[in-house]
Amino acid sequence: MMEGFDGMVGHCHDLAVRFRQTGGHLVGILCEYTPREIILAAGALPVCLCGGDAAMIPAAETALPANLCPLIKSTFGYSLEKANPFLEMADLVVAETTCDGKKKMYELLAKHHPMHVMELPQKSGDTDARAHWLLELRKLRKALETRFTVEVTDAKLRAAIRLMNQERRLRRALAACMKEPAPPLSGSELLSLKSLISGLPEDLRQYEAILQQLPSRPEQQRPARGAVRVLLTGVPCPHGAERVVALLEKEGGIVVCQENCTGIKPILNDVSETAGDPMEALADFYWQLPCAVMTPNTRRFEQMRQLVNDYTPECIVELIWQCCLTYDIECSHTKELAHELNLPYLRIETDYSPADDRRLALRIAALYEMTTAVPRVVANGDAN
Repeated sequence: MMEGFDGMVGHCHDLAVRFRQTGGHLVGILCEYTPREIILAAGALPVCLCGGDAAMIPAAETALPANLCPLIKSTFGYSLEKANPFLEMADLVVAETTCDGKKKMYELLAKHHPMHVMELPQKSGDTDARAHWLLELRKLRKALETRFTVEVTDAKLRAAIRLMNQERRLRRALAACMKEPAPPLSGSELLSLKSLISGLPEDLRQYEAILQQLPSRPEQQRPARGAVRVLLTGVPCPHGAERVVALLEKEGGIVVCQENCTGIKPILNDVSETAGDPMEALADFYWQLPCAVMTPNTRRFEQMRQLVNDYTPECIVELIWQCCLTYDIECSHTKELAHELNLPYLRIETDYSPADDRRLALRIAALYEMTTAVPRVVANGDAN
């Protein structure tokens, strides 16, 4: 059932090579704030370039500080080592001004790769900031038209919006399976059900097939019953950096909800397909993503409260990549929310290296022991 995604990287690579051989363009993206729909409407393929390999970090530290987020270092290390074929094939890299570390790394990346940087305003409730964001999306549209000698029409944008909404709805339906008392798949399996390239019709067909097959999945292929239900929040887990999710499940848990950017956060809603201006609709959709770079970022915790109600976790785990200051500072808010909801909370700060696996396993085991000692207050007010 999951085999279609087992060789995902190789499949995406072969597809990208064939696409470029026929004159197609590849556009690298580095954040969920980058509107895939505008890239698709330009006739290009959006491919995620976020680094998840610890082996790329030493090369990056020859130019970047050691005390920097491993995602940033790994991504840049791939460039220095010329080890990411998608980055090497990219006709353009679209980046965004989220955290300071990324912004400065992009300056170095731009020495080796064609780059377009969108300025992301970070005052989440400011109407002027939202207007500026719309302007940045229009600049991206124009940049793609100029570079690839194409016209990004409203009709093409609407078609791309429908395609990406279909992908979001299918991935949302897969995530919703984790609401069940005995989920049919693990959090690690759910995390693996995505591609580096967005909007692939073959992926959509596979999502539909998996959704049809999950209800009859044999018991021996399902996660063990009785596992501790975990809501994972914090930083994303890019391809190759899934070890904390694996640890949480190896120690007797099941990650029923991944609130982060590689989980449910970017697929909870759809882009309006009926808005008068598709660019306005895209600006509204991407502007509402509750990343920790936004200030204030109250939407993240409103959303998390609803996710706790929907997925009934027994504890909250917050993952912080070392030196990710924005998410680390927000940990205090997450801890307050967990206390309010009467849920045990664990903050994990780590990097891509497995050197601390044993220590983390002990802390995770202690967290799971706490779940049996803390009554779970559910939506109807009863405790269990």
